[in-house]
Amino acid sequence: MFRPARLDVTGIGNAIVDIIAQTDDAFLARHTIAKGGMTLIDAAAATHLYGAMGPGVETSGGSAANTIAGMAALGGKVAFIGKVQRDQLGEVFAHDLRALGVEYETPASHSESPTGRCLILVTPDAQRSMNTFLGAGQELRPQDVDPATVEAASITYLEGYLWDPPHAKDAFCKAMDIAHKAERLVAMSLSDAFCVERYREEFQHLVAGGIDILFANETEIMSLYQTTSFDAALQAVRGKCAIAALTRSEKGSVIVAGDEVHVIDAVKPRTLLDTTGAGDMFAAGFMYGLTHGRALAGSARIGALAASEVIAHLGPRPQSDMKALLQKSGL
Repeated sequence: MFRPARLDVTGIGNAIVDIIAQTDDAFLARHTIAKGGMTLIDAAAATHLYGAMGPGVETSGGSAANTIAGMAALGGKVAFIGKVQRDQLGEVFAHDLRALGVEYETPASHSESPTGRCLILVTPDAQRSMNTFLGAGQELRPQDVDPATVEAASITYLEGYLWDPPHAKDAFCKAMDIAHKAERLVAMSLSDAFCVERYREEFQHLVAGGIDILFANETEIMSLYQTTSFDAALQAVRGKCAIAALTRSEKGSVIVAGDEVHVIDAVKPRTLLDTTGAGDMFAAGFMYGLTHGRALAGSARIGALAASEVIAHLGPRPQSDMKALLQKSGL
């Protein structure tokens, strides 16, 4: 499937620092927060919510950046393109990626907008409700997409959240064009059902005409095709792109590629604490498998293993030795 490449995956997405705190449903109701989804907020709302929420854990995040961090932890060769400010959170974000061995050379923003942050509230049922101030991440522009970094990767991975800011959308499209002209693959995550609702028609067009590998959870793929059942959504996406990797939480995942359909069991975590990053880590494991010679089913099992690790602790990135975990699993 892949020609020789210097990088396995180049990810492009919002550069965000996550602030994660545990809370209850009453807090969500008081602050009119949509449970289990992602809501874009402005600087004032971010300041207010940060003051109201309990003690939090700070960690570099962002959907595509989490996936790239997960691939690096598995031993993949990866790069990331995303915009931060020259502030404390921007320094934290850059350091965390580079410490993992990720190539990260995107110039910092010169605007007054601070580095983006996502206030994540985790309820006792492990559902995460994300409130995102994109900040400097919205400043990502086509000139920030380095053609050499895209051309060097077997897969360019894009997050659906990136479709919100117009300049970032242009960067998204530039990266797709560069990747396909270099005969590389493009992967995309739908990111969130609310994101799908905002851009359903455009996303359908992308999946049918520009995306080679699609990542979506059950709610997102049903929203994309406006179906009332997962099976109907699966049939709707079949043939639209080369590979559709569809996750279903504890029900596992389904991989659709032409006439092939693989149903893969979830890996039970040692404990279920926080579902933040589960989809991101599944994508990391799946693309690691694909770029390291695994078949579709084997790649999905690596994705399930990576997702199982991340939901067992607070935070969207692995805390275990993923190379050792992968080796122990026999995958």
